[in-house]
Amino acid sequence: MKNGLNEFVSTPIGAFVVLAVAASLEVLGDSFFQTGLYRSSGSQRAMWFVVGVAVLGMYGLFVNLPQWDFGKLLGVYVALFFVVAQVVAKVRFQQSPTTPILVGGGLIVAGGLVITFWKG
Repeated sequence: MKNGLNEFVSTPIGAFVVLAVAASLEVLGDSFFQTGLYRSSGSQRAMWFVVGVAVLGMYGLFVNLPQWDFGKLLGVYVALFFVVAQVVAKVRFQQSPTTPILVGGGLIVAGGLVITFWKG
């Protein structure tokens, strides 16, 4: 399985897909903790914590299975994390991004593009 995954992430599209899935797992896991902390109580709170731990565990495993130089991919990962976080904030919590979030997010995405594509 690891050999096939390593081959898959050796392509730009494969690396993008794996990082997008990893960012989605990380953001969702964090959102489950937020639901447990602020939007539930009792046994429901415990369930959200357990689900959050499981999803964050899957994130950790998934992002570390490929043997890659994660530092090189950090730019695209941070940009993907930002975008996924905004989608989850809107869908799960009905929180729309404000102008400062959109401007700062644009800088994050621009920085990710610089880190990813600057050859020098």
